[in-house]
Amino acid sequence: MSDYTIPKVWEEKQEDKENKLGNQPVAGSRFEQKLPAGGQPLQVYSLGTPNGIKVTIMLEELKEAGVDAKYDLFKIAIGEGDQFGSDFVKINPNSKIPAMVDYSHDEPIRVFESVSILLYLAEKFEKFMPTSLAERTELMNWLFWQTGAAPFVGGGFGHFYHYAPFAQEYPIDRYTMETKRQLDLLDKHLANKNFINGDEYTIADMAIWPWYGQLVQGELYGDAAEFLNAKEYKNVIAWADRIAKRPAVKRAKEAEYKDIN
Repeated sequence: MSDYTIPKVWEEKQEDKENKLGNQPVAGSRFEQKLPAGGQPLQVYSLGTPNGIKVTIMLEELKEAGVDAKYDLFKIAIGEGDQFGSDFVKINPNSKIPAMVDYSHDEPIRVFESVSILLYLAEKFEKFMPTSLAERTELMNWLFWQTGAAPFVGGGFGHFYHYAPFAQEYPIDRYTMETKRQLDLLDKHLANKNFINGDEYTIADMAIWPWYGQLVQGELYGDAAEFLNAKEYKNVIAWADRIAKRPAVKRAKEAEYKDIN
């Protein structure tokens, strides 16, 4: 039983107001910032989180496929508040990584949200996306599933299981239930498929693997794989291992981010 009483109107705690690096109930930049830019057409500002690594995987897969998709990769240290700087907010007003600017056009194009970047690159270079209406629609189904489902894994399960200051049974049970349901869904879907869209490796795999593949491989949230009994999702594990062996994925995981300061 909690002793918390819900107030009539929520107000931000004083300690949160004083924490300039953490979340606040307002959007926008908090300080002036000058982001660096390299000499390549694609400038990527990111970090090796599940959402961040999606884009690096795509760029390395394009390289592996012989596509001239040169990029510079800069680190946005979200623990230090880089995402709230003025230049980054101009690229992504939502202050989340990853974000990208394409300077190969007369007018630079900003792209934010990880799946939006994947779609942009897939369309720009005509790679890792099927062309038939049925297959493209199936890919979109799973891309939008990931964007809607993963927050329950990260902000829900991951937060309350691994990052919260103390254990709370109700949210852990709630989000564990949902995370296992999602893993069971993927396991059933992958029962007779090599990849999310069938036999073709696509951006759907690149979007989903950093969350669910790394989760069952024990690379997210401490000992979460054991807690979730991830070994029972054999099809997800086989798919995750299949993707983890790809040279481009290995390079993406080892990518070095240039400091922005």
